[in-house]
Amino acid sequence: MKLNKVISCFLIFLSISSIHAQNKMTPEEVARKIADRIVNSTTYLFENKKTGETYKTVKDIPLSKDIQVSSKYNNWHYTNGVTNIAMLELADKLKDKKYEEYVLKNMNFVFNQGNYDYFKKLYDQTLAEKGWKAVRDVNWCMLYRGKRLDDNGPMGASLIELQGRHPNDAFLKYINQTADHLNTSEPRLSDGTIARIWPHENTIWADDSFMAISFLCRMGQFTGDQKYFTDAANQILNYNKYLWCPEKQLYYHCYHTDNKEHGVAHWSRANGWLFMAQADLLSRMPKNHPLRDAIIKNFQQQASGIARYQGKNGLWHQLLDKEDSYEEITGTAMFVFGIARGVKEGWLHPDFIYVAEQGLKGMMQKITPEGNVTAICVGTGIMPSLQYYYNRPTQEDDPMGEGPVLRALVEMTDAPKYTEINAEQQYDKIGKKK
Repeated sequence: MKLNKVISCFLIFLSISSIHAQNKMTPEEVARKIADRIVNSTTYLFENKKTGETYKTVKDIPLSKDIQVSSKYNNWHYTNGVTNIAMLELADKLKDKKYEEYVLKNMNFVFNQGNYDYFKKLYDQTLAEKGWKAVRDVNWCMLYRGKRLDDNGPMGASLIELQGRHPNDAFLKYINQTADHLNTSEPRLSDGTIARIWPHENTIWADDSFMAISFLCRMGQFTGDQKYFTDAANQILNYNKYLWCPEKQLYYHCYHTDNKEHGVAHWSRANGWLFMAQADLLSRMPKNHPLRDAIIKNFQQQASGIARYQGKNGLWHQLLDKEDSYEEITGTAMFVFGIARGVKEGWLHPDFIYVAEQGLKGMMQKITPEGNVTAICVGTGIMPSLQYYYNRPTQEDDPMGEGPVLRALVEMTDAPKYTEINAEQQYDKIGKKK
């Protein structure tokens, strides 16, 4: 019995010591640990999932859906798009080319003629013989499918960032294909609002604000064409019209236009996608754009709402208005990112940095001293039940969370410290009545 007590005390001591050590690390130090772990674990190999054989290139092997990339960081997926963006921001902030070169290596690995062509042939063959459902088993299917913003939005956005630094005809071709999809093919309501045709016909997902706007705002900056900024701004204003809950000052996860009902959840990451999308848009939108002031006002409205739901540990909950739901890091990171950038750019009052500082402290509790990111909610669709959101599993070291966490850490590396006006400093301004 005594031995068990000693062991328990020792484990508690180790846990407290670990958290204390992590809290003493700077945002830059933590960001480097996470980013270096990602860089060092990305293999640039393909694996036959049946035989275990590995290949550096698939150019000369028979077509097989059993061939997959061995590293999750080489997948073509929107989460890696966010992580690529974060890596490029980290490279710029720290003036360390290593992280930029990592993103370039990833994209060159994909667009390598042998690798790209191999899976394109496999994709086309599978689609012709077995249809849309079957292509999900093909490596990089989202690269070729181009039917959803998840397929091309954030990955296309990260390619725009890369194209500006390392021009490449293959990158540019994909960027233009994505722009064409958004301009002409993406499902929209009659007022231009982007909507998915599932789980109901024309459902508005808060997630799609970032999936679309991450690309649109960068395309506007890349081309100088104002239509991309105008489209992005209208998406935000329309999403606010459909999804904002004035009673709770939060966004719903979705709105079904067929039965005119909101979804059941004020899901943290859904609100985070909207907040991060606005910060990205405002960072690139011309100062004289006619819709800029409306976006700033909308951003301020959401920031005020978010601040009211921060938990006691600095983290936000999986369901923002439900304190019995678990503390979750991706939504928290998106809020910290947006608030920090908003304060630095003058879109938010300086007091808001206190909210970001407390959010950073909470994030540090979910990141190990080795740079492992925990408490990441898995990919989450839309369901008509709160239980679904309560019970979503969490995962560790996945791009679903690493990208947002890195973006938050980058913003906090040079964020101003919270200060308040001291009462004694103001007394001289108070005069006697005449």
